[in-house]
Amino acid sequence: MIELPAGPTAGGVSDFWQRETGALGEMGPDKGEGGRTLVLAPGVDVPDGVDPDIRVMHSSGVNIMFGFRTLDPDPARSEALVDAVRIYPYAERDDPRPTRIVSPNGRAWTGDQPGGLDYWRLLHAFYQSEVVDERDRFYLAMLKQLGIEKGKPFAPDARLQGILTEASAAGELMAKANTFAKRFDQGPYWPDRRWEQAIVLDNSAQRGDGYDELLERASWFYEAVSFSEAMKSRTPGVGQAYLGAYTDGAGDWLDGGADYTLHVPADVPAKLFWSATVYDAATRCLIDTDQQRGDRGSRDADLQVNDDGSVDLYFGPTPPPSGESNWVKTIPGRHWFSYFRFYGPLEGYFDRSWTLGDITAVGR
Repeated sequence: MIELPAGPTAGGVSDFWQRETGALGEMGPDKGEGGRTLVLAPGVDVPDGVDPDIRVMHSSGVNIMFGFRTLDPDPARSEALVDAVRIYPYAERDDPRPTRIVSPNGRAWTGDQPGGLDYWRLLHAFYQSEVVDERDRFYLAMLKQLGIEKGKPFAPDARLQGILTEASAAGELMAKANTFAKRFDQGPYWPDRRWEQAIVLDNSAQRGDGYDELLERASWFYEAVSFSEAMKSRTPGVGQAYLGAYTDGAGDWLDGGADYTLHVPADVPAKLFWSATVYDAATRCLIDTDQQRGDRGSRDADLQVNDDGSVDLYFGPTPPPSGESNWVKTIPGRHWFSYFRFYGPLEGYFDRSWTLGDITAVGR
């Protein structure tokens, strides 16, 4: 059971193919009014006597992820929405246990995937508990040749360990190229800018007209986690929109040892708020520095705004001479990329009449 409070939120439930089981929040059937949702595993029937106010989702996988974000620009109200979320077994619906939110509390933690043999070990472990879709069968035939089978231990010999270790590294290089140097039809969002739509998937089912979106899926899910219709909104004022920048305005990769600026014109077409976020290209996680922040946006109370309503942001290893509150620290020797997010994107985003500047290198 998932119990979501009323308020401006966006989220949903997905399987481990990252297909959306169902949306929650403003883009879901509750339309931001909150409520209770029962998620059922594959092949499980709806229990008798389910309350009519409980929405039911049938998952396509055994392993699922529930994720949501608050869209309230006020940090205190946003935190209250997070605290109000409850998750518990259906059997405890009348007297649910308290929901425990686990925080790193300052401890080192990373969300990037393992490489080398650990990647294959993790893949084997999840395969043991998952159902097999028709779409999986050819992949699983290939994995069988590598010693990954349901109900059998994964015990590669020394020769196969070496092959799999090299394959993990080569596969990740292919994934990087497919993600950071996209070759899809969409092109730049504006013809004279480097920004492009980060999410190249057309739909949550990951299916195109006569084909499955294999490379599109690999592109997005190498750099990010989860996809929902709300993350690629087509409705003004609802959901989110993501633009990605992997190079500066000159086409050079974003370098953690260099300094950059980003000019954000006034009147960003976002009903709720906007943000520019920096991610480490190697981990695809928020950049990890002693500054302990990875983004700047309209929700930040200390954001410096120019007289005309525009904003200048700064990225680099050292703070700018002025505008330090608009600065995100980067790491020499590590590349990065950025998402510019519109929360509640408005018509100026969809018709492209509002234009965002490129990330520009300073002193080049």
